[in-house]
Amino acid sequence: MSTPPRFAHLHVHTHYSLLDGANRIPDLISRVKQLDMPAVAITDHGNMFGVVEFFGAAKKAGVKPILGMEAYIAPGDRRSRDAAGMSEASFHLLLLAENLIGFRNLMKLSSIAYREGFYYRPRIDREALEAHREGLICTSTCLAAEIPQALMRHDRGRADEIADWYLRVFGPERFYIELQDHGIQAQREINPELIDLARRRGIGVIATNDVHYLTRGDADAHDVLLCISTGRLVSDEDRMKFEGDQFYLKSPEEMAAVFAAQPEALDNTLRIVERCNVELELGRRYTPVYHPPEQKSPEPYLRELVYEGAHRKYGAAGGLSTEVRERIDYELEVIASKGFSSYFLIVWDFVRYARSHGIPCGARGSGCSAVVAYCLDLSQPDPLRYGLYFERFMDPDRDEMPDIDIDICQEGREDVIRYVREKYGHVAQIITFGTLKARAAIRDVCRVLGVPLAEADRVAKLVPEQLKMTIDKAIEQEPELKALYKENETIRRVLDVSRRIEGLARHAGVHAAGVVIAEQPLENYVPVYRQSETRTRATRGDNGSNGGNGAAADITQFDGVTVEKIGLLKMDFLGLRTLTILERARRLAASVAMAGGRARADTASPGPVEHPLDAEGLIDLESIDLTDQRVYGLFARGETQGVFQFESGGMRDVLMKMRPNRIEDLIAANALYRPGPMVNIDAYVARKHGEPWKTPHAIMDDVLAETYGIIVYQEQVARLVNRLGGIERKRAFRLAKAISKKKTHMIEAERAPFVEGAVRNGVDKKTAEDIFNQILPFGEYAFNKAHSTGYALIAYQTAYMKAYFPHEFMAAVLTFESQAQKPEQWNTYIDECRRMGIEVRPPDVNSSDADFTVVPIEAAAARDHGAKQRGASAHRRTEAAAASGACLRFGLRAIKGVGDGAVEAILAARRSGGPFRDLYDFCERVDLQTVNRSTIEALIKSGAFDTTGAMRRGLMHVLDAAMQAGAGAQADRRAGQLSMFDSFGAADSGPPRTIPTDEWTEAEMLAHEKAVLGFYVTAHPLTRHVATLNKYASADAVDLSVLDDGVEVVLGGMISRVRYVVTKSGRNAGSKLAVAMFEDLTGGIEAVIFSEELEKYRGLVAPEKLVFLRGRVDRKREEPSLRVSEVVPLEEAPQRLAAAVILHVSAATLTPERLRRLHELCRAFRGDRPLFLEIRSSRGLVGTVRAGSGLSIAPGDEFVRAAGAELGERNVSIVGPMRRIARPAPAAPPEYDTVAEEPVYEEAVELAPA
Repeated sequence: MSTPPRFAHLHVHTHYSLLDGANRIPDLISRVKQLDMPAVAITDHGNMFGVVEFFGAAKKAGVKPILGMEAYIAPGDRRSRDAAGMSEASFHLLLLAENLIGFRNLMKLSSIAYREGFYYRPRIDREALEAHREGLICTSTCLAAEIPQALMRHDRGRADEIADWYLRVFGPERFYIELQDHGIQAQREINPELIDLARRRGIGVIATNDVHYLTRGDADAHDVLLCISTGRLVSDEDRMKFEGDQFYLKSPEEMAAVFAAQPEALDNTLRIVERCNVELELGRRYTPVYHPPEQKSPEPYLRELVYEGAHRKYGAAGGLSTEVRERIDYELEVIASKGFSSYFLIVWDFVRYARSHGIPCGARGSGCSAVVAYCLDLSQPDPLRYGLYFERFMDPDRDEMPDIDIDICQEGREDVIRYVREKYGHVAQIITFGTLKARAAIRDVCRVLGVPLAEADRVAKLVPEQLKMTIDKAIEQEPELKALYKENETIRRVLDVSRRIEGLARHAGVHAAGVVIAEQPLENYVPVYRQSETRTRATRGDNGSNGGNGAAADITQFDGVTVEKIGLLKMDFLGLRTLTILERARRLAASVAMAGGRARADTASPGPVEHPLDAEGLIDLESIDLTDQRVYGLFARGETQGVFQFESGGMRDVLMKMRPNRIEDLIAANALYRPGPMVNIDAYVARKHGEPWKTPHAIMDDVLAETYGIIVYQEQVARLVNRLGGIERKRAFRLAKAISKKKTHMIEAERAPFVEGAVRNGVDKKTAEDIFNQILPFGEYAFNKAHSTGYALIAYQTAYMKAYFPHEFMAAVLTFESQAQKPEQWNTYIDECRRMGIEVRPPDVNSSDADFTVVPIEAAAARDHGAKQRGASAHRRTEAAAASGACLRFGLRAIKGVGDGAVEAILAARRSGGPFRDLYDFCERVDLQTVNRSTIEALIKSGAFDTTGAMRRGLMHVLDAAMQAGAGAQADRRAGQLSMFDSFGAADSGPPRTIPTDEWTEAEMLAHEKAVLGFYVTAHPLTRHVATLNKYASADAVDLSVLDDGVEVVLGGMISRVRYVVTKSGRNAGSKLAVAMFEDLTGGIEAVIFSEELEKYRGLVAPEKLVFLRGRVDRKREEPSLRVSEVVPLEEAPQRLAAAVILHVSAATLTPERLRRLHELCRAFRGDRPLFLEIRSSRGLVGTVRAGSGLSIAPGDEFVRAAGAELGERNVSIVGPMRRIARPAPAAPPEYDTVAEEPVYEEAVELAPA
């Protein structure tokens, strides 16, 4: 029996050769193991993205990892941009690391390629390669490399020269001729020449297979991947493609068969494996050093700064207390012993920079537990006041990197990162990788296979929107997708290919928060990537018309987890939108007050309120009164839309039950409103409102007093274990974390010490055991109090601004939420403005700023005069808005299709030339290169030109003419051809060009508004149906937040959007349900239509449908929803939703003949709705009687007409269902005739005469 051949693949691409390699690392290592190969290399194109992941996976599987890279080498100087195209800009070059020195040189070469050599691809050159050759093995690589290219040109002399250069640089031990044979004619032609060159020059040969995918069956999927990369169709003839299906991970036997004539080529792969011995130094720490002024060392300088802050924070009443000093000294000692003083100083430095430049920022999470952080102004909460422990942040006995997450105002975040980069030099942001998720994979595959867009969209949408959803799961769960897979050959191919590429890395991006800071050049620790302004993703080539080399910042080639593994200091600069909103609201409040636009909001409060101000004269939110009951009143009423962490429906319900009146309640609510601890909310509320409570021991009473005897925080678990059980605090915190993570062995190890300590504190042994057992279930869900406290304080500040400066606050909310969310998500804040009585005026080219602004009512009314003249009915002034003296003006940036550049161009033209007279004037003055046709169209559709007095449809008619005239005028100005009138500024006095006066229908106008704004401005499609809605709806959408679970209601309104979900469990598992966003004139809710009802009402469950929904309130999730049992078209409401019919008749006219006719009428429209007769006597007395059950009615339009013909239509009333919550109905618009509200009958009864 012959010995099986031995071989190792040394040229292998993982999926980090983006959109080229198709090998997932776990699958690759598993296959290598299965084929009994001792080692395998990673050689991705131009990058080292995956080497650490690859190293760990291979080591774990017992496979030797060979770390390398297939580099791109420029034909000349790497900095040259002279090559005519991608193919001429670089050659391929395989490099493998022999040792740690070689690995570091690989990192440096890869970094040089991105920083200095990027032209189509990241390129090195001979100069760089020679400078960093130590520890590297090099091969002649593939057909796209220098030597094979020379041989393909039949230039053997050049091939020899190239080989000689590599031999001189690397020596015969570290340079090999690489042979590949994928059945390609070009390879078979030059392989003999390569072998001959190797023989003549004494160079070893190795066999590789340039592995791009795992098995032969993956070739088709890989071809599709290449098409996704290059933006081509599979059916295109002239596109990049691999010849054949041989670029897979072949077995040693297959490789031996291919290279039977060169067995040494296989043997040499194992010799290289023996030479390559890289052991990555994972677990080491490389902390940068802060260099204080005046040659001070970090430790004493940190102490100096901390004590300066301590005297500011704690020393106002005559020096620092012993408690403060001991806590500071303890923390500083631990920090210094771990070598983290520089870390704290670096964080202090950039936070100080941010604050001094008006950029709000602060620590979140466990960092709030350190008094040192508080004294350095890194965090807001005072740890001593709130009972926060340093050990929660840093375990004195564990060698872990500190982690102070810093929230930074989004608008200033890039400025702070720029400061850190300039100050510390060796700084980079962190790479992230976007992967092909199920839906994205299907859409990409459909595109390159030529599947029509509509069909691709339909198939993709059949994949349920669920976390960790895969194509296999989707086919299993979604019957329609399963049927398509079985019956449609094209879709079957799409799904088969999609599942093969699903999960592969698609592109590289930049982490939203992560930044690394190093003491030495970054490439000493991590390869560096750059994402220039002209490249938006790291691929093998950007497939553009030129290479591009826009200026860019360093980004690590390793992701955040890997960066920490290799020991670099990672800091998170987290952009927090709430801080940006607060900063904008503070500045708006100051600017509005200074402008005299309206009285400061605080003058409307019950008494004068002195708001603390900072050095800039802005509200100092860190100094506001934390006992202000006006602010707590906002929480207690659940009016927290826009309030950080407290705006969900479920949280608002909790707040209304809890009625918080102290900051500790907000901290507790933030911690309790999470899966798990939610079960304790009712107990907390009951005890807060007086229900007695008691614990087994006085120490527990003391520790749990602030949360009424309920364990809410991990800090409380640690305090109980420490004070009651006598376990030292650092161990106590370890136990608290162990309980939360259910680490049984660690928990049980502390049981006996706790019981013994409790006994020493006077607790009998059984009670001590019981207490320990009581702590465990609460401790599992106990939350980090430091995190909750920090966020509760921000929430309070947010509510403070909303309570005292509502207009400024909502303007800021709308500004930033409109930039961050889809219209259907942020327009809930428009609804909140309506609830608050704050009028939001539409966008206007002559008065809107880029963002939402606060304007005086009078100014807005004057500006909107033109819109009123043209008949716009939307912006009716509310009494509340008029009383406040202010309203909000819509920001131009919030209009869909209007970009930042266009907004700036419009504002610049307005600043220089004043208001725009009309569309023609607008087109003559704005930069039409920036403000293009689609932008102006969006402005027209949004109503932004209404104040010029023109009609929207008319404006659309003349848009092309206006743009043509404007472009001509601008060209004349550029050419210097000003008319005499232009020279004297008289052109502005000319008559406006004619604009047609025809207008869109209301329905057209509303549709356009919805398209560009996301909601309706002029009116609402439901407005004309308000009488019908009021009559047949038993509740409004807004009522669901206060109605009990299971209550049946009828809602009337419009379905705005629908998504479909496959149920995962229960008796309907595997069936499809619809989740519809349903809105009425009070707000919106989610309505869930299960499969049975969906089948019945499918035609009615669609966007823009006006319907009534009957169903039951469902309060099981965060936001209340409606579980729908019936869908009724608006026009069928009388027949299907009427509760009763009332005929109003005069006793004097109720003759036998009329009674007979009424009887016949009722028999003609027999149904199941009870009939009542309201009879008026000549003296005005009224009696109501119910007709017999045989005269029940099927009400509808025909019945109303027939009964109206007999009695007069005003004497016929259809009564809707009983309202669940009594409230005055919204007034109907004056242009629609309505009948006065009729009395409502819950059940049919006979009434005595009045």
